[in-house]
Amino acid sequence: MKHQYSINVNPTASSRIGDVDFTNIPFGKVISDHMFVADYNGKEWTDLRIVPFADMEISPANLALHYGQSIFEGMKATKINGEPFLFRPEMHARRLNVSAQRMCMPEVPESLFLTAIKMLVELDKDWVPDEEGHSLYIRPFMFATDELFGVQVSKTYRFIIFTGPVGPYYPKPVRLWVEEVYTRAAGGGVGEAKCAGNYGASLLPAKRAKEAGYDQVMWMDAVEKKYVQEVGTMNLFFVMDNRVITPATTGTILRGVTRDSFITLLKDWGYIVEDRLISIAEITDAYWRGALQECFGAGTAAVVSHVSDITWRDRKLDLPPIDAEHRPVGTRLKTHINRLRMGLEHDEFHWLRSCANSGVMELVSAPEEVA
Repeated sequence: MKHQYSINVNPTASSRIGDVDFTNIPFGKVISDHMFVADYNGKEWTDLRIVPFADMEISPANLALHYGQSIFEGMKATKINGEPFLFRPEMHARRLNVSAQRMCMPEVPESLFLTAIKMLVELDKDWVPDEEGHSLYIRPFMFATDELFGVQVSKTYRFIIFTGPVGPYYPKPVRLWVEEVYTRAAGGGVGEAKCAGNYGASLLPAKRAKEAGYDQVMWMDAVEKKYVQEVGTMNLFFVMDNRVITPATTGTILRGVTRDSFITLLKDWGYIVEDRLISIAEITDAYWRGALQECFGAGTAAVVSHVSDITWRDRKLDLPPIDAEHRPVGTRLKTHINRLRMGLEHDEFHWLRSCANSGVMELVSAPEEVA
């Protein structure tokens, strides 16, 4: 059944796009003209609107600021023949709702999520970069809006989507430190939810790693500190003994959309893929046997982030050079996804979604105002 929504659209009177140098876009610092906003009144999502991007007032007693009811998603839009397309947006909609369930927040109907994003991206399609490896990053997020102090579930919420053009997230290979003091998530926790607290807790270990000369941390499990989890905020893949291995999502690892896409592609290409627990000792053993061929992170922002070396205690594992000859798996995956998003590869699995004809827009001529 096709759902349609009446979304008021108040376009900006003065676009900021002329001030942007699209040949030099710092990641996450440039924001497009508009944002989608909806408010949850305790029963349903109301006041659906697209307005000019602007600041908003929040009470100091806002529950999200104190108790962390805040979740988000990250996805991209790219252009094919001048028109914006999304990559597997349904999976992002479902994952946002999985996060909402875990954080005791209301779900956003998948049809509303998709309609709002398509309309927003279509409105700001001139902000979508044309260059390969560049894209329009899309940030849907939700937070509690009740105003009081005292630990409890909020009754009201705000859902916002805004966008911004971005270039490559990790333009060069990364150096990893195996983190054995701090942990990202434990069983029964919120590791599988894309909630703000997960990322706040990761900042100190990442800062310590960078101060020691590394780019990111490789997380271990919280119990035995021996099974590999993620790298920074990305899922991990290892190519060992002519197999591709990725740590199992057992409730402590985010179920990445890119991760799922990679597994599907690799199996289709004939690779042996293992989705299982993998220990840092097994990885080290493979390295010393000469069987560790590749290691890379997988995520929406970077697509593939090749790992140049891994340091575990006093052992440094230097991986092969970063080129198509020595890193055929990661290179092929990144190239395929980037080309697919630009319409240069056949969309065999029907992952791309056009932003055209997205829903019912109700244009209003009200003056610009803060959402």
